Amino acid sequence: MRIGTSLLLADSPADVVAAAADAARRGLDSFWTGQMPGGWDPLTLLALLRERPAEVGTAVVLTYPRHPTTIAAEAMTLSAAAGGLALGVGPGHAWYIEQLGYSYASPLGHTRDYLETLRPLLRGERDGLTITAPPPDLLLAALGPRMLALAAELADGVVATWVTPEIVAERLAPSQPDGARIVVGLVVALTTDPDAARDRIARDFAAADALPAYRASLSRAGLTGLADTVVAGDETVIARALDRLRDAGATDVVLMPFGDRARTLDIVTR
Repeated sequence: MRIGTSLLLADSPADVVAAAADAARRGLDSFWTGQMPGGWDPLTLLALLRERPAEVGTAVVLTYPRHPTTIAAEAMTLSAAAGGLALGVGPGHAWYIEQLGYSYASPLGHTRDYLETLRPLLRGERDGLTITAPPPDLLLAALGPRMLALAAELADGVVATWVTPEIVAERLAPSQPDGARIVVGLVVALTTDPDAARDRIARDFAAADALPAYRASLSRAGLTGLADTVVAGDETVIARALDRLRDAGATDVVLMPFGDRARTLDIVTR
């Protein structure tokens, strides 16, 4: 299982550059960026990196605001310049996409159409790009059964956050073909007071907790909130959680430390 890292929140591009360099020096397998509403552009941030692990990835780039030929050109340019790219994409959430002026009436249909254009562009199987570069792994943000089935059909794997080893073992891993990547974003708090850490995360991410896609996923797993997926505790707790995710079928874990980032990453890079 490959271990990477990401920032829960990036206050500036400089924070991302520094975090990627730190990940490289620690010998981590990958570094990931994501697209927050109104936030920094993930692919542009990755293009800024001068020191980085062998692979960088997006978890995720939103599909609605970007035409697939645009994201294909950006991804292939980055792959040609630096190599080692995993391109995670997803339709996002209704509240933000509709705020941008798009209809969110059929995210599944939209995503199918998008992947049917994007995938062959990345592989050089469709006219539209003249760039020659190693095609990135194409990953789809997926939690529900229909989006997971779409990922199995048209992507190279899935990327998911706010999940547990049980969700990986019972839902994500069985839905994907052999060889598919299952990338799990894991919020981790190295702490002597796990309950306080989860309470703080629940408050900080209350808006995300209310999003329908997460609520449906949590409900299927019998969980009450996003904080139930957080790994909080000492070094033994964190190490055991990583073992459980590996055994559940995760191919990649992207650690998102909450609190002391350096001490948390020390645990997996000793």
